[in-house]
Amino acid sequence: MGTNDFLVVLPEMVAFVRVAELGHFSAAALQLGVTPSAVSRQVKRLEKVLGVQLIQRTTRQLRLTEPGIEAFSRCSELVAAAQATMQIGDQYADKPRGVVRISAPKAFARHMLHPGIISFLQKYPEVDVQLMVTDAEIDPIHDGVDLVVRLTSDPPLGLAARRLLPVRQILCATPRYLRQAPRIDHPRDLMPHSCLYLGEKERDNHWHFTRGAESVEVVVHGRYVANHSEIRLDGVLADLGVGCIPHFMACEALASGAVDRVLTDWEFEANYAGHAYILYPPTRFLIPKFRALIDHLLNHLAID
Repeated sequence: MGTNDFLVVLPEMVAFVRVAELGHFSAAALQLGVTPSAVSRQVKRLEKVLGVQLIQRTTRQLRLTEPGIEAFSRCSELVAAAQATMQIGDQYADKPRGVVRISAPKAFARHMLHPGIISFLQKYPEVDVQLMVTDAEIDPIHDGVDLVVRLTSDPPLGLAARRLLPVRQILCATPRYLRQAPRIDHPRDLMPHSCLYLGEKERDNHWHFTRGAESVEVVVHGRYVANHSEIRLDGVLADLGVGCIPHFMACEALASGAVDRVLTDWEFEANYAGHAYILYPPTRFLIPKFRALIDHLLNHLAID
């Protein structure tokens, strides 16, 4: 291959990287805005130029060959460098401008992030925001998103992380339900109650509590199981039982007296707790539009 021959296969390298990252020609095609057959032809052209097979194709999955793994590493560096080059102008802009793509879990996005983004857009008229609301685990490098909000107690290695605010789960029920149901003074008192829990994992109905040196686990049951916090809160408000709700979701209902907290002298150790972090690829120079949005959200959420 000549010195400049690689220039004709740059688009093929990009297509190959997207296929390798996403594991499907159709997913790569969707991201690239072309057809799956076009992506397949691009990968075949790259394989022909390189003289090696990069991907083993079966009816069920794709697998990188040994040369494919090496090519993916090299091509990924090339794509990342190209993306960084496209942002040079933004890095040296004197004020925030351009588009910021940010993803966040559904309930957190609606109740915590959305109000802050509205005020951000009013403050920075030259910045546009594209909000992707999803409970799927998004990778800012592989999924074409600039900033990712993730609720976790262990932010991933390889990404810069700014802590937005703590996220804790609480137990609550309506005063009406509590008046007509057995008294709850101890976690074991929950066992005869109807409880609303996530149900995503096998042990989501195993609730853990601590109080000083005392530790208790109870297995709860209920008539309504839902893996969406807003739906569980609606169920609680409908007097269906004791619900496990993120504090940020329940704060308005608590303040109005629509619900009461249960077992306030116990620490409820939920599976889905920790902190909300905003994640992004590490860089020595954070683009002004990203820095402005991060700082604005930190200020909006009254953290730091």
